[in-house]
Amino acid sequence: MTVKYCSDECQKNHESQHKEACKKRVAELRDELLFKQPESSHLGDCPICCLPIPIDLECGLICCGKSICNGCNHANNMREEEASLDASCPICQESLKFTADEFEKQRMKRIEANDLVAVRHKGVEQAQKGDYESAFEYFTKAAELGNADAHYQLAVLYQFGRGVEKDKQKEIHHLELAAIGGHPTARYNLGCEEWDNNDWDNNDNAERAVKHWIIAAALGNDSPIEFMKEMSEEGYVSKDDLAAALRAHQAAADAAKSPQREAAEKY
Repeated sequence: MTVKYCSDECQKNHESQHKEACKKRVAELRDELLFKQPESSHLGDCPICCLPIPIDLECGLICCGKSICNGCNHANNMREEEASLDASCPICQESLKFTADEFEKQRMKRIEANDLVAVRHKGVEQAQKGDYESAFEYFTKAAELGNADAHYQLAVLYQFGRGVEKDKQKEIHHLELAAIGGHPTARYNLGCEEWDNNDWDNNDNAERAVKHWIIAAALGNDSPIEFMKEMSEEGYVSKDDLAAALRAHQAAADAAKSPQREAAEKY
């Protein structure tokens, strides 16, 4: 329950009596949000086939800022090739034949329009160039616009001190926001943080780690499966928890299957 005061004077006189209870409740509410299974990964569903976009098979479209799956991208490419058509976006139909200068002009137009995908993409480019301070600015803007991967990228910058001072608290903060937004790798990393900080006398952190890993597995991440198998063999993870992760991971894989995606992988 939460505490309600009848007046400011009442709060001033009695708040100290409820401080610990309020702190505990705030933590409980945070955990309810943190450990809620997202409906999908941060990539969402492909707007063409309406299936979940696999976490490693995304195709970004700089013209309109949309993301589609590799299967629909492959199908569109095959359609254009067979009909001898020029390359165009399958969403907005804009031509994809442009020079490097035209590409950059289009991207900056999307950035100025606060397109979170374009802003995040620019941040990745700056990071790859080693300009981490600029990358930090773009990732911060994209995160403020609601991009989960931008939060994850900020966590990485804080982890390694790239463009900013190392800050474990801020790293975890951004990992949590990314995980809440459906980012599988951020979710897995949070599990690893809990596991590394576990008190083996009561296993509280280990239980939280397993919760994170099962959620990550349900979003299609392979990493928690392999780690949980190893820990299960050593007796640190229960067979029931491992089975739950395996079921969740398989369900995610099945939900993302399509003939077009299979064709793209074979191409």
